[in-house]
Amino acid sequence: MEIKNVNVRISAVSLAVFAFFTILVVFAVTLTGDLSILIWGIPTLVLLIIIPGMLNYMSQSQYAGLVPVYEKEAKDVRARAITIAMIGKPVRLRGTVKTVKFRYLNRPHYIVEDTSGEMTVKMFTTPQEDVEVGDRVEILGLVIKRYVVSGDAVVNCVSIRRIKKEEQ
Repeated sequence: MEIKNVNVRISAVSLAVFAFFTILVVFAVTLTGDLSILIWGIPTLVLLIIIPGMLNYMSQSQYAGLVPVYEKEAKDVRARAITIAMIGKPVRLRGTVKTVKFRYLNRPHYIVEDTSGEMTVKMFTTPQEDVEVGDRVEILGLVIKRYVVSGDAVVNCVSIRRIKKEEQ
């Protein structure tokens, strides 16, 4: 679903929770015959869809607003060149997607490989375009620590997009 040029996607987990509770409400009404369950059941089910959609819309619109800033400030880097010393610096990384994890949570983690090595790229919202293993991509992001207090350097992705053949 698209709202004001922002592609809103509800995660599979949120949809599964919605389906589970829909079945539960229908089962309760059928079993008891008490239609008053629908008074609180239907609004609750609506909120189970609206809240994840609103959260995704807000994060997508925030990320969309950051893209022009990162396009202007990001430095082109190789995967191997990204270190702890670069934390807080915007970077542009080009490479091939080797692995995609946690897509079903709308929080995909990518392993992106270029000629120098590979780098973990975390995105904390749904990307604007679907990226698959083997796609050649350009990533705009900020170097962060893997974990809050410790860990190696990873890229917090603001934008990931496929690179067309003529751009390579």
